[in-house]
Amino acid sequence: MKRENTQELKKRLLVLLKQRAFKRGKFVLSSGKASNYYLDGRLITLDAEGAYLIASLILDMIKSDNIDAIGGPTLGADPIVGALAVLSYINKNPLKTFIVRKTPKTHGMNRHIEGPALKKEERVVLVDDVATTGEALIEAKHVLSAIGAKIVKAVVIVDRCEGAKENLEKEGVRLNSIFKIADFGI
Repeated sequence: MKRENTQELKKRLLVLLKQRAFKRGKFVLSSGKASNYYLDGRLITLDAEGAYLIASLILDMIKSDNIDAIGGPTLGADPIVGALAVLSYINKNPLKTFIVRKTPKTHGMNRHIEGPALKKEERVVLVDDVATTGEALIEAKHVLSAIGAKIVKAVVIVDRCEGAKENLEKEGVRLNSIFKIADFGI
């Protein structure tokens, strides 16, 4: 498979995000904040081309981090994690992936973390589609820290630049993003 240029992948992804996921209007975000724009990440993460572009860019961003697993909070991370699992396998460097539930299941295995078992001291990267305050990533970090996982960093598609980076830094987690909201003219 021909290796594509990172800048070209980013350009393609930004076009998709602007055309399909970026909306103007009156919205209430999961953080409870009111906003005059919304980025519906799932319109891109659940799209074949979008999923490929996102997974390619994230794999490039973490290639030197020597991680054991990658995952994040449901629902934003779910399609990203699926794409990362497949593409990492195709690239002959398969990664263990996981999803962190908002609350543990109350039946079956009662898991809070879905996927192959994570071990103490394993190095993990957190992913999500959009970060506003970083609350979902911080909650996932607490769940992972409770089992002894080491959070290397967090990666999101878009940082809305409304406190997520600073809030995650307070938790000892560096936030990286493919785009910042300024890339959308905001």
